[in-house]
Amino acid sequence: MNPIPFNKPFIVGRELSYIEEAVKNGHLSGSGRFSKKCCKWLEEKTRAKKALLVHSATAALEMSAILAGIEVGDEVILPSFTFVSTASAFILRGAILVFVDIDPVSKNIDPDKIEDAITEKTKAIVPVHYAGVPCEMDQIMNIASKYGLIVIEDAAQGLCSTYRNHQLGSIGHLSCISFHETKNFISGEGGALLVNDESLIDRAEIIQEKGTNRSLFFRGMVDKYTWVDLGSSYVASELTAAFLLAQLEEADKITSKRMKVWEFYFEKLYHLAEKGKFRIAKIPKHIEHNAHMFYLMTESLEERTRLISFLKNNGVMAVFHYIPLHSSPMGLKFAKERYTLPVTDEVSQCLLRIPCFFEISLEEQEYIVKLIHLFYSI
Repeated sequence: MNPIPFNKPFIVGRELSYIEEAVKNGHLSGSGRFSKKCCKWLEEKTRAKKALLVHSATAALEMSAILAGIEVGDEVILPSFTFVSTASAFILRGAILVFVDIDPVSKNIDPDKIEDAITEKTKAIVPVHYAGVPCEMDQIMNIASKYGLIVIEDAAQGLCSTYRNHQLGSIGHLSCISFHETKNFISGEGGALLVNDESLIDRAEIIQEKGTNRSLFFRGMVDKYTWVDLGSSYVASELTAAFLLAQLEEADKITSKRMKVWEFYFEKLYHLAEKGKFRIAKIPKHIEHNAHMFYLMTESLEERTRLISFLKNNGVMAVFHYIPLHSSPMGLKFAKERYTLPVTDEVSQCLLRIPCFFEISLEEQEYIVKLIHLFYSI
């Protein structure tokens, strides 16, 4: 058996021919035909009011912070178990981070703990849909409505997951998607900002175009464009869009294959979980996830370390995930206070991700399952 990587970027169809077409068209800098087709696909799929293709989910989060009107001293509520961009985008605007513990089952922000974290300085809630499993958005949106807060979905891992038949990305006021090579649909680097509050659309386009009204100029709505607002260079290139469009056109195929991979692991490992060897994800009936990842929860950090080593020694790359932001040097510097988040800390120490990617073979999966069974029989 050849070594099995944790992730493997993939090509499913017309990516290279679309890139060649983009080069021949002579438009490489973005906002061209391929970008427009990607945005149209995203709008039709998610029912978002507006989709803007950007160079990363980090860019989408930074745009969201500007659109939310985050200023120095404003407080932003978010989980600590997330990627650094979820926090850094708001720190750049002068925000104070308010970390809330996660739910032990979903690994998402615990909605029952959000309201206690709200003060008169709170400006936004940033739920993160971990592993493509949706947060409890009804409760979160109700809290936001009660206190007049903006909700920014970090749906970096969540495209094609649904919450009560609503696509992730269509529920919050704003939503951020990633197309990094580790995601379900990839373009190397890349992302999208989905805007669901129509009052924010015009400004989102300006922010994306370095703070200029360039998009209005190209639509013939102004006779020249100029610098009118905050912004930066957030536009994705046409080469990125060309690669991505081919992936989006095969989204159903990709999702179906990933679900088969996820369901195989679940079926083959379920009985070990039932015996208490480890814990695996429990998916509520009111959501459909996108099989972004498959993880185990070991009983201790020591056990996880031994399992990672055992798998690696047998040619399988399995990895842990986030170091909690509340315990990081920058988290300690910019958080409102020193936080004690027991569920977050346990998940960070015990969660282990096993290979779950589009091109993984059944033979490779069977080998991984065999190794896990062997480890827990020793």
